[in-house]
Amino acid sequence: MIAATATYRRVMALSGPMLPVVSFLGRLPTAMCQLGSLLLVAQTSGSLATAGLVGGALAAGQTVGGPLLGRLADRPGQRTVVLAACWFDAFAVAALVADALARAGTLPLALIGLLAGAAVPQIGPLARTRLVALAHRAGADDRLINTALSFEGTLDETSFVLGPALVGLSATVAHPAVALALAALLLAVCGSAFALHPTVAVLHPRAAVLHPRAEVLDPTAGARGSTTGALPMTAARPSTTEAFPSTTGAPRPAVAAGGPPAPAADGCRAKAPEDRSARARMPRAVHGMRASMALQGVIFGACQSGITALTERLHQPAQAGLVYAAMGVMSAVAGLALALVPARITLPTRWRAAAVALVVLSVPLLFVRSLWALYPVVVVLGVAFAPHLITLFGLTERLVPAGRLAESMAFLTSAVVGGQALALAAAGRLAEAHGPSAAFAVAVGAAVLILCLALGRHPLDATARQRAATPTPAAATPAGSGR
Repeated sequence: MIAATATYRRVMALSGPMLPVVSFLGRLPTAMCQLGSLLLVAQTSGSLATAGLVGGALAAGQTVGGPLLGRLADRPGQRTVVLAACWFDAFAVAALVADALARAGTLPLALIGLLAGAAVPQIGPLARTRLVALAHRAGADDRLINTALSFEGTLDETSFVLGPALVGLSATVAHPAVALALAALLLAVCGSAFALHPTVAVLHPRAAVLHPRAEVLDPTAGARGSTTGALPMTAARPSTTEAFPSTTGAPRPAVAAGGPPAPAADGCRAKAPEDRSARARMPRAVHGMRASMALQGVIFGACQSGITALTERLHQPAQAGLVYAAMGVMSAVAGLALALVPARITLPTRWRAAAVALVVLSVPLLFVRSLWALYPVVVVLGVAFAPHLITLFGLTERLVPAGRLAESMAFLTSAVVGGQALALAAAGRLAEAHGPSAAFAVAVGAAVLILCLALGRHPLDATARQRAATPTPAAATPAGSGR
């Protein structure tokens, strides 16, 4: 526990205390707008169908717009993209509130919802990208990077518990419009603070072009006892035009503008600049991880539908939010605990373990018939959520080209949103027709598909498997870990 606390302190030292604060507050609106728009439109229009259409348009906009915003952030940089997105989104959310209160028609509300979803500034994925860049600049090992991703995952989980709670409180005490007005304010103020934070300078688009993710072949691998006979690859992700220390202690190769890459100090050979186009291609493994993330969204949506249906059947609908919040809290705790996992347990192994846990822990949902059984079952199930999500973010960080990291992180987040929206629609109808167990069966089926993706050999090509499954020497025995 002491080692984990020290590791989290090192993560906080990478960015300073203000960046996590503004990034957390800046991502709260994402968790608030979905439920807030549903409650607001339902109350002002008197139509659940209209509310569902607006909520669906919001989710569709975020699913499509997220990767596009991430791709833009990889090019001109985060500052310009986040500033433009957060202010546009703040005005779009404010317009949605104004039109809903004015009892506008379904089509205008849906269009505004679509724009508001598409303009979500993706602060969570971009914060991950920035923190990873800061870690690489500091010469961090894989253990510290994985802990940084665990920290970001915990912020996400906490925001998705606190956001709906704020909406519910606002709707109870005042009006759903108050929650969305607060979301618009957070978007403008905290989104701008995130965009203008000094750490944004660590991400230079020009540096990403000059320094694509280099694959360094280490000729000393055999002397260190490699049993595969293959030369392990370590991924260098420089963020400036100067070399920074690698996790092995040797400097990574720097690239001068207009010139070839400098030879590494230890005699390693870096690929030539003409290989950039090949390295910019997305590894096949990434598509399997995106599918796994979308299926995680399906689990979220199916669980939400099943929990809502069961609590209504038990005549305690107010308990639905509390049950879902309890699951989120346990997931956040599990995310923080990932810092205790030994570095020798590789990311692919963690993915498989999380997939097995999702299947095993979701099956009891099929047999829940009472509120007192529901609470422990969903709380225990929450233990598997954050490890699965954080591991997929970690694998993505390891595998994708440096110039497409923000896009890839945003794609994963959008996949969750899209999967959840589809599951809410499908599982909700199943729950109405066949009861809560039908919705929970969708969650179990999605967990089984995740396990198939994690166990199958086809998602990971040879290069991706070698990168993800072979820790660097520094990651295998981190200083001070005692492992």
